[in-house]
Amino acid sequence: MNWELIFTITNNFALVMWLILAIAPRKEIVLNGLFYGGAGLLALTYAAIVIPLMTGMIGGGSSGSADFTTLAGVQALLASDGGATIGWVHYLAFDLFVGIWIARNADRYGFNRIVQIPILFFTLMLGPLGLTLYLLLRFTRHNKVADAVVPQ
Repeated sequence: MNWELIFTITNNFALVMWLILAIAPRKEIVLNGLFYGGAGLLALTYAAIVIPLMTGMIGGGSSGSADFTTLAGVQALLASDGGATIGWVHYLAFDLFVGIWIARNADRYGFNRIVQIPILFFTLMLGPLGLTLYLLLRFTRHNKVADAVVPQ
């Protein structure tokens, strides 16, 4: 498999989806397109590659069996070209999913796009940090912690 090509295509695709999320009108058709055509397609790409990679049906995976229970096992999985690529696609899919949720939720709670864009940037670059920043920001609009952190 050409892991460099898969990495480049999925990475560039995700960046386009993030640009659309940041600057396009937040119409339902755009958000649904980002959700299914963006995060959904990245997740499908991951799903279509991860099982054959982990079972050795396609090359580029680690030489041993998958071990998610130890640091050394995870390092071995990610040390191969296929493992690093599929790990990156995993990040791209989940971070975009979280970014879409943040954007929809921030719109619902009246946060200006100027405030949203830096949070979306942090979500793209540092996933959980962006989500943490948004949850802290959302907390400023609510009196109860549960109202601030429960996704709606």
